[in-house]
Amino acid sequence: MARVRKRLTARSVATITKPGMHADGGGLYLHVSTSGAKSWVFRWSRDRKSHDMGLGTAGDDDVTLAEARELATDARRRVREGGDPIADRKGARDQKRLEAAKAITFRQCAEAYIKAHQAGWKNPKHAAQWPATLTTYAHPVFGELPVQAVDVGLVMKALEPIWTTKLETASRVRGRIESILDWAKSRGYREGENPARWRGHLENLLPKKSKVHRVKHHARRPFEPRLCAVVRLNTLSSG
Repeated sequence: MARVRKRLTARSVATITKPGMHADGGGLYLHVSTSGAKSWVFRWSRDRKSHDMGLGTAGDDDVTLAEARELATDARRRVREGGDPIADRKGARDQKRLEAAKAITFRQCAEAYIKAHQAGWKNPKHAAQWPATLTTYAHPVFGELPVQAVDVGLVMKALEPIWTTKLETASRVRGRIESILDWAKSRGYREGENPARWRGHLENLLPKKSKVHRVKHHARRPFEPRLCAVVRLNTLSSG
């Protein structure tokens, strides 16, 4: 590989004031704007077309000459291998943003969902139940986990203990989890199917509401003094 001729020095970078592109070598340029602002640019050609990629603001407190040369060396390698430094950098940034987005927790998504929708909830009791039920049943299980990590196993862990004992509450919690996960997917915070979906999914794992046995509490019989007196009398007679 041919050695890159280095034309600029740290002193020249600091003292150059003439507007334009000042070559350092190997496709690296110091760009000086008409306002005097300085920045680094990597320029390369492919298919007879010139491409420029910014490498940052020039200066001792920003990107130094040595750092700019390292960035240019990496960009030249990518070009030599047939890559596109600009597209590669964009892809890396997109991947970092995606990873950061997926790190958002279920609790954070729940809070954002409630904030976005509570204005449309006219019933104060209904609005209060959303955070209350999630805090009680969902957050202890997966509230602090990345929303992308919420799967069927975690949803079942939250619902199964109350599905047969607090059916109506459990059903509402399931629906709320489903809505939050749908919201998170629409915002790009998670991918894949919704593990809290009922139709064609959880209906295969949990008994239907109509099949859950409900304990019937018999009405308490009213107090009857005459009946108690008869019972007491019979007890005394038998004694």
